[in-house]
Amino acid sequence: MENQLDILAESLEKKIVILQRLQEYSAQQEQVLDREDMDLEAFDALVEKKDKQIDQLNKLDSGFEILYRKLSKELEGNRDKYAKQIKRLQELIAQVMEMSVSIQAQEQRNKTRVEAFFAGQRAQIRQGRKSSKAAYDYYKNMSKSNYVMPQFFDGKK
Repeated sequence: MENQLDILAESLEKKIVILQRLQEYSAQQEQVLDREDMDLEAFDALVEKKDKQIDQLNKLDSGFEILYRKLSKELEGNRDKYAKQIKRLQELIAQVMEMSVSIQAQEQRNKTRVEAFFAGQRAQIRQGRKSSKAAYDYYKNMSKSNYVMPQFFDGKK
């Protein structure tokens, strides 16, 4: 039983390491988003790195949940015996939750920045289309202005 509780603690510690990496990647994304000339390739690379970390996190979560379900029944009757390990698990879970909330807040800020970036890009595209259309319309009008209708036309045919 103690070995299994140690495994749960190790799982949570690994989760903390992964969450720290996710925090770092989110901070790097924020830096990329703050640049005047945002590098979409760097941003995408960070998204891919985060995706890999999230996959590992999901695997750890599922393994933790399976093991915890098996142990929870036995722990309920012997809480005093395993009080030290339970306290350690509670501390680790609190740390994981704190980091998760921090990451969610950072992700929300990054999402807002990304949406603002793409809104700006759409506005630039829209303005470019308007400019192109205006230039094309001007060209069409100017090409027609040199055309003179025939002055003598026999309409009796």
